[in-house]
Amino acid sequence: MTEFFAFVRDHADKLLEQTLTHIGLTFVSLLLALLIGVPLGIFIARKTRLANGVLGVAGVLQTVPSVALLGFLIPLLGIGVGPALVALFLYALLPIIRNTFVGITEVSPLIKEAARGVGMTENQILTKVELPLALPVIFAGVRTATVINVGVATLAAYVAAGGLGEFIFSGIALSNVNMMLSGAIPAALLAIGFDFGLARLQHLSGKKLRVGALAFVVLVPFLSAFYLVPGRQDKLIAGFAHEFYGRADGYPGLQKTYGLQLRPRLIDQNLMYEAIHREQVDIISGYSTDGRINAFNLLVLADPKHAFPPYDAAPVVRQAALDRHPELEPTLNRLVGKLTDSVMTALNYRVDYKKESPERVAREFLQQMGLYKPPAPEARTETVVMGSKVFTEQYILAEIYRQLIEGQTQLRMVTKTGLGGTQICFDALRTGAIDFYPEYTGTGLLVVLQPSSAVLKTLPMQSDSVYKFCREQFRQKYQLTWLKPLGFNNSYCLMMRREQAQKAGIQSISDLVTYLGKN
Repeated sequence: MTEFFAFVRDHADKLLEQTLTHIGLTFVSLLLALLIGVPLGIFIARKTRLANGVLGVAGVLQTVPSVALLGFLIPLLGIGVGPALVALFLYALLPIIRNTFVGITEVSPLIKEAARGVGMTENQILTKVELPLALPVIFAGVRTATVINVGVATLAAYVAAGGLGEFIFSGIALSNVNMMLSGAIPAALLAIGFDFGLARLQHLSGKKLRVGALAFVVLVPFLSAFYLVPGRQDKLIAGFAHEFYGRADGYPGLQKTYGLQLRPRLIDQNLMYEAIHREQVDIISGYSTDGRINAFNLLVLADPKHAFPPYDAAPVVRQAALDRHPELEPTLNRLVGKLTDSVMTALNYRVDYKKESPERVAREFLQQMGLYKPPAPEARTETVVMGSKVFTEQYILAEIYRQLIEGQTQLRMVTKTGLGGTQICFDALRTGAIDFYPEYTGTGLLVVLQPSSAVLKTLPMQSDSVYKFCREQFRQKYQLTWLKPLGFNNSYCLMMRREQAQKAGIQSISDLVTYLGKN
């Protein structure tokens, strides 16, 4: 717990900022849902034949998984606040519409008839009889919608809309429990606090309930405004992957080496390129072999101070798996030197930009290299399990390895793709959940091994030196073996739109720091 509180203290400003953003997101969407849901609930209470259809549509929207809903909205609305607010708004609609409808329709017909008997109009019956009597039920719906939105709002970080999900996503990517808890605990406390407050309000009676309802109506726009609280605006907007933002060889390394100071939006790494292509951000973190660099006319900023070490790709294998399956190592080594920078970039381009399947791209690559064999139909009794991280290149490598192993050996290959980050892959390998996965020497050095500053100063940041160091240290500490490199170096890098970078005179990270200092 001491480490957790130290983390919270060190990141108190960021945590407060994202908590306010989270509250703002929750209540902006809730305000929109109230403005639409309550009138719609009243309308279907009057037109009951439409009730099943309206509630059915709202119910279907409620059942769509939140990540899938965001995936549907991104092509329409891009990234940022737009898809996040629309998704939260849609999730809040059902409980508000349904409870408004139920609250009004359950008002006794005798009470409404008596109101008509004293000369009240339909509008007066609604405002003076039905709504006051339905308020406890309506507030139950608002209470449910609020708690749902506090939870779902954590996914806003997936599309660079901010919120406490930034800590959760980053913690998952880096396997940092303190970081995850720093997002999860405040989100849980917000849900409990709002639920408790609305429960107290729901159980008020008579005039107190109407006063409380009025206060709540005034409070919702106020809380919504938290999302609009202005922060410091940078001349250039950066969008970084959650893992890059926290890794020693990512943004912290740039801060240490260049003194680079940005307030990046954290975004799922698969959306970064779309964000810069749509001009929603100006700088992104990325990978030097990504096929979208040329497709989107991006400029990779030079790294003259070598903040990023070499990232030579190679399979890391459990020694126990190599001992159990002697044919595995020579089969994996058939790819040595076959995947150069240009080849890997071309494969990534086909999957990322041309939307070809990794399976097809892998098969055609192996055919070109003369390494493809259709899997033999014989029964396979021995199984090898491969893991991969959650980006395109790793999916391609997973397919290449699967088809290579099943074609060249009698082993059955099981792939566990989409593992959340480096630490998750490494822990799965170390504990035996997987037998191997493709890793990068720079990542192995700075994220897994994390040698001291004194050791790093004596280690030449050259491909051969870093590979040798990783191979020896992994074998000694973890009984894991680095096989021979595949032939390409997929280093971290910063990218800008080429036209924008040239206009600003930015060709390197040093130029970027100078530009930001002047502006």
